[in-house]
Amino acid sequence: MICDKLNTELTPDLGKINNFSLRHVKLWVSILLTTIFCLIQVACGGGGSDSGNAPVPTAGAGGTSQTTTLKNFQSLIVETGPANLVNVLTTTVTICNPGDTTRCASIDHVLVDTGSTGLRILSSAIPAGLQLPQKTTVNGSALVECTQFADGYSWGPIKAADLKLGGETISSLSIQIIGDPNFRAVPSDCSSTGPSENTVADFGSNGVIGIGNFIADCGSGCATNTFNRFYYSCNATDCIPTALPVAQQLQHPVALLANHNNGVLLRLPTVPKEGAISAPGTMIFGIGTAPNNGLGNAGIYNLDSTTGTVPISVNGVFYPNSFIDSGSNAVFFSSPNTPVCASGFYCPASPFTSTFGIRGSNGTNTSTNFLVSNADTFFRLHPDFGVAPSLAGNTFGTQSVDLGLPFFFGRNVYTAIEGKTTPAGLGPYVAF
Repeated sequence: MICDKLNTELTPDLGKINNFSLRHVKLWVSILLTTIFCLIQVACGGGGSDSGNAPVPTAGAGGTSQTTTLKNFQSLIVETGPANLVNVLTTTVTICNPGDTTRCASIDHVLVDTGSTGLRILSSAIPAGLQLPQKTTVNGSALVECTQFADGYSWGPIKAADLKLGGETISSLSIQIIGDPNFRAVPSDCSSTGPSENTVADFGSNGVIGIGNFIADCGSGCATNTFNRFYYSCNATDCIPTALPVAQQLQHPVALLANHNNGVLLRLPTVPKEGAISAPGTMIFGIGTAPNNGLGNAGIYNLDSTTGTVPISVNGVFYPNSFIDSGSNAVFFSSPNTPVCASGFYCPASPFTSTFGIRGSNGTNTSTNFLVSNADTFFRLHPDFGVAPSLAGNTFGTQSVDLGLPFFFGRNVYTAIEGKTTPAGLGPYVAF
């Protein structure tokens, strides 16, 4: 399976469970892309960073261009990334020891993911000099998280860090350190889901910043259910499942900003249909809080308040539990008559167009066309390209469509956070 999703079937009794996407790219796909098509990493620098007081091009309600000086944004880049994968949207985040502005590290190639909540960094990407303090449970044991997917898991402790984001600093944010060598013993109910995804090669990036629709990464279910398979209390001998209050779970970092904290706008350019080596982008914090994040004429699509899903139809066939997700590197949908190629993506004999209908729970609906091209041909003709605008593959579930990163090209896509007030009402919703 190409697309990694949190295995919510393992925890059907939990409350609010996010649709984690994290990478949506598989190691075996990475190997195939590298060995069959000889993909190489694009030599165009790291991910984006906080651009400080740089001018930001913005679009007003009428679509006119203007320039204003703000700090509520970070630069993005779409490229192959450290694992040589296509359509990986990343940024650079700066983390510091809590309260210490001199002991900081900038981590590049951190995946920007609207399908998850919270900041997760690979242990190997953190410099040895940055000693982040361990978060503990009520009994003083180390707090560790198992992020489970349909095809594997990521395991690592929860630690505290100050995060610099959009010109602001979030103090003592709980973050997960994936693959920490001090926590090698993984409980069987975590590891039994499949292979580990605790290295950059397996994970596809140096980390992930989850900027989805929910405040916390698990919610009330993990606060009341001890056997939630998310959080564990670990001592020198073993790890046992533990309940964890919502406020102590991994939090949406943007929701913790003092300003511009009701959502996120991702702005990516239109790319040529044949693709590109890389593409720039911007992540803007807040919705309707500044001249550069107004909704303009964007359509508002309210989401299911529990699952974060939205109904999507494909060529007239209805899929009720669908989602729009920047962490997916392709558009994943069912197309039974389309051949699947060696890379695992679709390989039609000739390009074809599918029509997707999107309908929010508020009744707003729209349709959009998506061109599907032959993935093997793309990889063969463009071995150094990191941007594939017509990449698609088979869905991982019978009830879902995943409008991944290709959907974001040429659009302003807004993700409103649950319970936060915006000019279009309370989140959760997506807008574009």
